[in-house]
This record gives sequence, structure tokens and C-alpha cells, in this order.
Amino acid sequence: MVDDLVDPRRTEPSFELGEREMYEAWLDFHRMTLLLKCEGLADHERKARPIPTSKLSLHGLVRHMAEVERHWFRRVLLNDGTLTHIWDDPQNDDADLFPLDDARWEDDLATWEHECAASRAAALGRALDAVGTHREGPCTLRWIYAHMTEEYARHNGHADLIRELVDGRVGW
Repeated sequence: MVDDLVDPRRTEPSFELGEREMYEAWLDFHRMTLLLKCEGLADHERKARPIPTSKLSLHGLVRHMAEVERHWFRRVLLNDGTLTHIWDDPQNDDADLFPLDDARWEDDLATWEHECAASRAAALGRALDAVGTHREGPCTLRWIYAHMTEEYARHNGHADLIRELVDGRVGW
């Protein structure tokens, strides 16, 4: 097994990257961090919600980030209003997070990977000043990259705590 703090699939971006490359590298760093938090666990452990007052689980975070990827890069940047929520349930605004009883990890991981690839494709060839439309007004790709990095970093903090509570592992 790879050391808890080092994994060749995840490296911090160089200090000398250009702005675009830095945004892309940090976002990929945080995507990989979330994946690493989920690896090596049984299905019930990924679905575990060890904080009784929270709906968060590692599996749910991956589903949530698939929704977030879809929203910012395709609904907002590409102005694609035809995209629905992946886990749509009119009775449950948090259907991406909970319940997960019938959720299949392999399917949901593949969905998240697909949405990450679709996000990369949506951004490809667009300038950082490219503008999409959010309900509050114009939104640049630069803002989307910064926000997505923040969103992953925040949820990776949640994932740190969840993983530690599930099996005691820390790091990455």
C-alpha cells in the first residue's frame, strides 16, 4: 500500500505554473484527494455517516461533487439548461447525499469520473475570462476554477474527518 501521505497520482502543483495551469492542477489535486479518501474501504464504510447530525458520507460526497461539477462547468459555463440533476428526487433536496441504501459505488464513481471529464472538456479551449450565466449573473471560468477548488477543499476537510471516524486513517 502507498504511504498515507504520498501517492504518485496526486502531486502538488509547481510554484511556477501559469494561472490557467495552476487552476487546473489544483482542481485535479483536490479531485484526487477525494478519491484517495474513498479508496480501501468496504461499501458500508463509504456509506457510513459517522457524525449523527450530518448527512455526509464519503460516498455521498462523491455523488455531491458529481452534481457540483455538472452544475458549474456545464449548466453555468456552457449555459446548458437542459441538464437535470443526476440524483433528482422532488421529495429530497439532498438526494445526492442521502439515502444511499440502493446506491452502487461503482456506478456513482463512474458518474463522478464522467462529470470530471465533462468539466475538463467544457473548459478546454476557453479563456479564463470566458463567461457563462449563473442565476445571479455572468460568471467567468476563472471564478468557476477558484470556486471548484474551494468546494473540493472544503469537502475534502469533511472527508478527512469522516475517514478518520470510519477507520482511523489520516493523511493524504
